Amino acid sequence: MNGIAGFGIGVAAAGATAIAEIQFGDYIFPAYDQLVNEAAKFRYRSGNQFDCGKLTVRTTWGAVGHGALYHSQSPEANFTHTPGLKLVVPRGPIQAKGLLLSCIRDPNPCIFFEPKILYRLAAEDVPTGDYTIPLGQAETVRTGNDLTLVAWGTQVHVALEAAQMAKDKLSADVEVIDLQTIQPWDEDHVVESVQKTGRLIVTHEAPISSGFGAEIASTVQ
Repeated sequence: MNGIAGFGIGVAAAGATAIAEIQFGDYIFPAYDQLVNEAAKFRYRSGNQFDCGKLTVRTTWGAVGHGALYHSQSPEANFTHTPGLKLVVPRGPIQAKGLLLSCIRDPNPCIFFEPKILYRLAAEDVPTGDYTIPLGQAETVRTGNDLTLVAWGTQVHVALEAAQMAKDKLSADVEVIDLQTIQPWDEDHVVESVQKTGRLIVTHEAPISSGFGAEIASTVQ
C-alpha cells in the first residue's frame, strides 16, 4: 500500500492524473506516511513549485456485514487532522460519480472512500453524461423542523430510515443531511439547519472516540 500511494504521488508530481486504488480502506495505514507527509505537504514544502494535486486515492470504507476487523473499518477521521487532503464519502452511485469526477479535477490530493456495502445494495440509474458534485458541500436529503440528523456514506440510509420511523411513531419532523465531503466539511449548511431545528444528532460508523462526529458536535455547540 505504501508503494501504491508513493507511485501515485510520483505520477501526480510529474504532472499526470493519478488515480490510485487501495482495495480496502482497512489496509490504508501502511500508506499513511506517504499520504500525510508527502501528498498533503508537497505544495507547502516546495514553496508552491511542486504539488501532487492530480492524485486521487480510491479505497473502500465501512462495514459490509461480514469481514470482521480488517474489512469493516471507517478510518476517515485519521486523515482529517492533516491540512492538504480532501476526504469524500458518497452515499450512492449517483453521488459517487459526481464526487469522484470532482476529486479527479481538484487541484488537491483527495481520498475517496467508497462504502463497501453499497456495491451490493445501492442500485440506481447513473446519468451517462459528464457532471460533478462540488466538494465541501453537504446536501439536505430530507427536510424537517424538529431535529437535524447528520451522516455520511452508508449511514445516510440508516438516518433516513430512522427519520421515517420518528415520523411514523412520534410525529417528529427530522431533517437529514448527507455531509458528502468530510474535509472540508460544510459547516454553514449544518449550522443553518440546527439554527432552524434547535437539535442535532450526528451518526457515523467509525469509533466514537475521536470520530469526526465529535468535531461537528463541538463546532455546532
